[in-house]
Amino acid sequence: MSKKQNKETEVLVEENLESESPVEEKDQPQAESEAPVEKADSPGVAEESPALDLSPEEIMKLKTELEESQTKANEYLDGWQRERAEFANYKKRVERDRERFYIDAVGDVTKRYLPIVDDIERALNDQHQEGNGATWAEGIELVYRKMLKILESDGITPINAEGEIFDPNLHEAIVKTESDEHESEQVIEVLQQGYMIGDRVLRPAKVRIAA
Repeated sequence: MSKKQNKETEVLVEENLESESPVEEKDQPQAESEAPVEKADSPGVAEESPALDLSPEEIMKLKTELEESQTKANEYLDGWQRERAEFANYKKRVERDRERFYIDAVGDVTKRYLPIVDDIERALNDQHQEGNGATWAEGIELVYRKMLKILESDGITPINAEGEIFDPNLHEAIVKTESDEHESEQVIEVLQQGYMIGDRVLRPAKVRIAA
């Protein structure tokens, strides 16, 4: 055999070996078409919400129920407001009753001691200006002032009547006197001091008025 024929035989053998060598699939690159497809629920992909498909009858029913709920809510609100107003009025009424009870109780007790105050006032009107009588009068006047302070602390104040026009709500006319120095029905003299407790008359002032 010639050298030329030997070279041709070697070339054919090498080609047959190359064509028969297996190729592993894992060594082949993955095709672009086989790339994983992104799922619909992956981040960045919005999911459409199902649309409400209501019939006109269902819409009308919902509107009716809403109106009924609003009507009931308004009724409940009105009832709550009325109850609140009634409770506030009740508290005011209780407070007024308690205050009236206190005034009545204090007034009943004080009326028992007002004649003593009257006697002290008459004694001070006839007090001596000199000697032992003056010292005694000063002591009595001190007691009188303390009694007035106690009365004032209980809300009891004297009625200022002298020089005022006669008021039947505050004064009790005992005597009418002709006087050129005073107007008709003007109080000339207070014969017995009157007192107020709060805005109520505890005892009217007994007065002498001009005719």
